[in-house]
Amino acid sequence: MRNHVFIKEKVIQQNMYYKDHIIMKYTIKYPQFISEDYQVLLNKLNSYYRTRALMYERSNVTNLYQMAMVEYEYSIANSYPIREFEAYVDYTVTYNQNCAISLYFDQYEYAGGAHGLTLRYSDTWSLTNSKRMELNDIFPYTTKCKEHIINNIIEQIESGREMDNNPYFDDYYTLVSKNFKSNNYYLTKDGVIFYFQQYDIAPYASGIPTFLIPYGCDGAIEPKC
Repeated sequence: MRNHVFIKEKVIQQNMYYKDHIIMKYTIKYPQFISEDYQVLLNKLNSYYRTRALMYERSNVTNLYQMAMVEYEYSIANSYPIREFEAYVDYTVTYNQNCAISLYFDQYEYAGGAHGLTLRYSDTWSLTNSKRMELNDIFPYTTKCKEHIINNIIEQIESGREMDNNPYFDDYYTLVSKNFKSNNYYLTKDGVIFYFQQYDIAPYASGIPTFLIPYGCDGAIEPKC
């Protein structure tokens, strides 16, 4: 595999106690990249992802822990079951070749209630150009790039509706345009995956909707060194 970057997983995790009870636990995973050819750039990315993990620990985890303490006291006072809060951040590297790295993070938080929520965010990096890749880099020959992508996604949804596969809200046409984010994508060996957050265009049970635009379709091109 050309220009392959090795990846080592780093983990921050802890059980958090309050009055001798575990009321919250958290796990934060993030990558550490290793390569002979691009280590100067990768050191910057390693620092970036470590800093982001620590910032999440100091802000989101702290806020959730404070909420868990309040929930604990309320549950004890009303003889309710104790619900253990949780934060879990994991990553998936989806593309690691041709001088490019693409990955996404799923950030899950449970703070009581029927279920937790997952937020996804992603990055795609050009190692040769030492920068984050934007949509214009993936669709360089396509005018009105965003419009083409949105139309492609809507066509995929409509094709699914024709086959009675309809996990989306009735007003999906409006919601796709409204909630489309140009940075909500990552690369795979087959093409570009665009995604929407939970509840953006479909109910919670549908998870995080994803849509593949293959390379060569609507002007999408695979990275090259």
